[in-house]
Amino acid sequence: MSKRDYYEILGVGRDADTKELKRAYRKLAMKYHPDRNPDDPEADAKFKEATEAYEVLGDEQKRAAYDQYGHAGVDPNSAGGFGGGGASFSDIFGDVFGDIFGGGGGRGGRGGPQRGSDLRYTLELTLEEAVRGIEKTIKVPTLVGCEPCGGSGAKPGTSPKTCNTCGGHGQVRMQQGFFSVQQTCPSCRGQGTIIDDPCASCHGRGVKEETKTLSVKIPPGVDTGDRIRLSGEGEAGAMGGPAGDLYVQVSVREHDLFQRDGRNLYCDVPISIVDAALGGELEVPTLDGRVKLKIPAETQSGKLFRLRGKGVTPVRGGAPGDLLCRVQVETPVNLTGEQKDLLRQFQASLTGEKHSPKKTGWFDGVKKFFEEI
Repeated sequence: MSKRDYYEILGVGRDADTKELKRAYRKLAMKYHPDRNPDDPEADAKFKEATEAYEVLGDEQKRAAYDQYGHAGVDPNSAGGFGGGGASFSDIFGDVFGDIFGGGGGRGGRGGPQRGSDLRYTLELTLEEAVRGIEKTIKVPTLVGCEPCGGSGAKPGTSPKTCNTCGGHGQVRMQQGFFSVQQTCPSCRGQGTIIDDPCASCHGRGVKEETKTLSVKIPPGVDTGDRIRLSGEGEAGAMGGPAGDLYVQVSVREHDLFQRDGRNLYCDVPISIVDAALGGELEVPTLDGRVKLKIPAETQSGKLFRLRGKGVTPVRGGAPGDLLCRVQVETPVNLTGEQKDLLRQFQASLTGEKHSPKKTGWFDGVKKFFEEI
């Protein structure tokens, strides 16, 4: 667990709301995503650090514990940690769809079946895939149970034997004067059992390395930071224990036309000086196709036009957001001599303050500013 301040990692204040946290995490995830920095271990570390910070601050309970106790409040290995000192990774983080980590139960006792580790897979999506939903095939390297021995690690037809040294406890106690010292059993190395005849397939481990091909259904409306749990698709458990879970972390790539902010989409629309001054009608893109946008006369650069219902339907339900088109008035380039003369004539015809109200107001503000210095 990172020891840097989570708010510092995300670059937000301690009073940041949920939207601000998500926006900050999305920005960092885009910048340091492993797929975009395949040869940069530092970027991978920063991506994991940002994800860890968002996992805590994005949850109200964990954030409250962190604000009160710091890292100790959310450290599963801390006695005062969130969820108790014996909590595993799966007990700490809940995913965006309301599933709670650790549904498969904790690890078993020493020498008995142990639950496998949870895995995380980062899945990069296009904006269209995230908004509409899609089914993706992923390949995940993991540990799976050995079939010939059934995960026991012993040769088929045999079974592990209880360690005679520790009696199956995995720990031995040694008396040194007035002190009693407990240490890992040297015979079974803490397992509590000994395999006399190991399985030839897994060499006594009970698990084997394998790449699994899985199909993941991505629901419509997901966004960067959302996660999907695939129960039982994590690493196989030791000694025949249950497998852990696989958590698919969503990362949405930047789009050439649209910027997403929650359920709303933003799009910059360039228009000519003529259309801005006289008004007109333009075709603008949406995720569902093209629509007509009416531009009224005397439209200024930066004006926002709202197309209702053309945004994103949130993954948890509710009304779809809007598409907000931001008008950008373009200055013409590569003008001919005749066109330049026409513009000069047009400029000469503009008299008085009524044609440039913003310009006049701006110069009045500048004049007032210098007078007050």
